[in-house]
Amino acid sequence: MRHRIKSGDVVMVIAGADKGKTGRVMRILVDRNRVVVEGINRVWKHVRPNQRNPQGGRIQKDAPIHMSNVMPIDPSTGKGTRVRFQERDGKKHRTSTRGTDLGVVGLK
Repeated sequence: MRHRIKSGDVVMVIAGADKGKTGRVMRILVDRNRVVVEGINRVWKHVRPNQRNPQGGRIQKDAPIHMSNVMPIDPSTGKGTRVRFQERDGKKHRTSTRGTDLGVVGLK
């Protein structure tokens, strides 16, 4: 199944505690239908002292949120948009419902 969100897209959160915030998708967890968005759903993780973090303590990290709670941002308007697929030249292209091509969402 094709997902409407890809890694590197700029998305807006449409539900939850971070509603209205935007960020770039860092990872997609396909088997769990979740995405990790930069700066969204920050949680504290308590870590023991180890090689990487000899002091131990608390670190902040971005936790995954459900894919249905984010919406890609249309690069032409800067607003959230729904995504559909159109076939051109024998290939599928992601486009917004307003007709803008979303091949490289948010990348300039």
